[in-house]
Amino acid sequence: MSWTRRFVLALSVVLAALAAALFTAPAAQAHEERPVTFPDGTGSVPVLRTGEPDLLVCKSDRGDFARRIAGFPADLKARNLALYERCQRQGYRHLQQAVDAVNKPGTTIAILPGLYEEEPSLPAPTGACAALKAPDSALGYQILSYAQQLQCPHNQNLVAILGKKNLQIEGTGASRLDVVIDAKYAKLNAIRADKSDGIYFRNFTAQRTTFNSLYVLAGDGFVIDDVLTRWNDEYGFLTFASDHGLYKNCESYGNGDSGIYPGSASDINDGRGYAVPRHSIEITGCRSHHNMVGYSGTAGDSVHVHDNEFDHNMGGASMDSAFPGHPGLPQNHARFERNLIHDNNQNYYPNVADGTCAKPPVERGYEQGVVCPQISMPPGTGIITAGGNWNLYENNWIYGHQRSAFFLSAVPAFIRGESEWGKQTDTSHHNRYAGNHLGVDRDGTSRPNRSDVWWDGQGGGNCWQPDAGAATPYALPACGPRWGDVSGNTRRLVGEPVKLAQLLVCADYNVQARRLPAGCDWYGARGIQRVETQLALGTAAVLALVGTLLWWRRLRDNRPAGVATVLGLLGLALDVAGSTLALTPTLLPALALLLTGLWWTVLGLALRPHRRFFAWTTVVLGALTLLDAFDKAVLMIPWIPLSPAWARALLAVVWVLWAVIVAGTRGPGTEADAGHDPDPDHGARAGSAPAAAPAGGAE
Repeated sequence: MSWTRRFVLALSVVLAALAAALFTAPAAQAHEERPVTFPDGTGSVPVLRTGEPDLLVCKSDRGDFARRIAGFPADLKARNLALYERCQRQGYRHLQQAVDAVNKPGTTIAILPGLYEEEPSLPAPTGACAALKAPDSALGYQILSYAQQLQCPHNQNLVAILGKKNLQIEGTGASRLDVVIDAKYAKLNAIRADKSDGIYFRNFTAQRTTFNSLYVLAGDGFVIDDVLTRWNDEYGFLTFASDHGLYKNCESYGNGDSGIYPGSASDINDGRGYAVPRHSIEITGCRSHHNMVGYSGTAGDSVHVHDNEFDHNMGGASMDSAFPGHPGLPQNHARFERNLIHDNNQNYYPNVADGTCAKPPVERGYEQGVVCPQISMPPGTGIITAGGNWNLYENNWIYGHQRSAFFLSAVPAFIRGESEWGKQTDTSHHNRYAGNHLGVDRDGTSRPNRSDVWWDGQGGGNCWQPDAGAATPYALPACGPRWGDVSGNTRRLVGEPVKLAQLLVCADYNVQARRLPAGCDWYGARGIQRVETQLALGTAAVLALVGTLLWWRRLRDNRPAGVATVLGLLGLALDVAGSTLALTPTLLPALALLLTGLWWTVLGLALRPHRRFFAWTTVVLGALTLLDAFDKAVLMIPWIPLSPAWARALLAVVWVLWAVIVAGTRGPGTEADAGHDPDPDHGARAGSAPAAAPAGGAE
């Protein structure tokens, strides 16, 4: 590696370190699990068995059962009545009892219509189970080993399925609401399937936990079919470190994190390009709504998400590499296509601010629509990618968002606990957004997003469809017709400085501490409250004061410099105005840069005869500012490692200090000194021509 390359990389890491807090607050609240490895991949997606069940679960209240099946179609009603009679003779009253009775692979458990609160599993642990030694998570629960789960299966789980193979659990009702498994906020998980390959869940509802309703961990082969999850502190569905998985026809709502979370899906395509032999998890036909986010994928690798609906969440879908302890980071190879992602504009942060989320879960009102968001995220966004690579987003309908259809930002590797320098800029690269239907629904009705793209600028190989509308930056690399075709490819090692500052401020969120960052519009800041506007206003005030002082002291008799100063002040004002419109991308920031760039250029040229070094520094600053305007509004300059904004910002700091010195120092031969020589005839009386200014002026 050359010294130039080393220097640029070192600088980029230092700059990225400014964003170290970007995800540290949410990382303390993320899913924490015992160390796990991916399955060996020899399994397969299980197939639904349609024969008679091996084991039955039902309640003993015959009258309640009769009421529940009264409206069923005749044949389904008859089947349930027959199964009920059999269950009364040789069945179980709790699902856990049936699971414990499974003694061979390939068993099918049928659950008859009813409410299952699993009363024997609900009490708090006692005896040895109450004294387990295990590390605590940031949320306070113990991170138990698999052996400890076997020893005390109900410390955290209402129903624990541990090491069972090819088990099928299905409800026999007419809909998934006919069988309800309710944890009553007494357990982390309603159902946990751990090291249980080939498991099949079908046709029931799981609800009301302090973490997630249905949890599949370290499984090779699972299906979640026509299952509803709802009203959980964290997730509806959580599948972790698993392979050969299928979600289909599922639904989830009322969750404080995501409805659907295929976290750390088996990383089978690491090192590949867009073309992959298979995906580890498929999600299709599902709807996830009224959650913090519809879909979440920390290390959601090799996931195929198609023909789903994510709507009326705070955010539609999210991929990220922001949380340590997740195998498969950085996130890669998610494929989203033909999904409806719309109207994700809910804002649940007021539930945190007013203390609702500080109450015990049972008192929060989840059943009435309360959601307690667990992490920081930008409401009003369709698809968020915070540190992901080789993701494909194609042929989706994305509309009706009050912020942006797509959000892309990078996450340095030290956030996930990796310190190698070469990895610090390994996200976000090769994310392709092409062929999506932006701002219209499937009927062609106009439902615009406020903007189509928000990107911090970092990464290489990213591209967007040419018809993407309002975006920031205004100019984007365009996708070609084939995978990998990118027009105007860029490879920035660090994002834009103002956007980095915004992400840094917005990350300081904590639901337990009821801390909502001031200055971040994600939490309601508007106008002068926003950090971007505060930065723009502060910068404009300093530059206007110093620039005007410099013109007055040195160049007030120079007409071009005067005109340029007026234009520069107008540019600074436009920059402040543009910063208040960040949710509606405009060309105002680029126009502001154009005017201030011209200002500095003319000032520098006017100063050149007298303050040569400072003058050329001013010209360079003007050129960098014009280049930054071009980069943002016309074409992102390919292959430069840093945005011109970084060089412009760093040089501007030096320029301000130097300009103050120049403005406050008298020097010979400057316009500001003309007519102020106490002895104007000195040169004539001495019999000689006036002395020329020394080379470079009084630098």
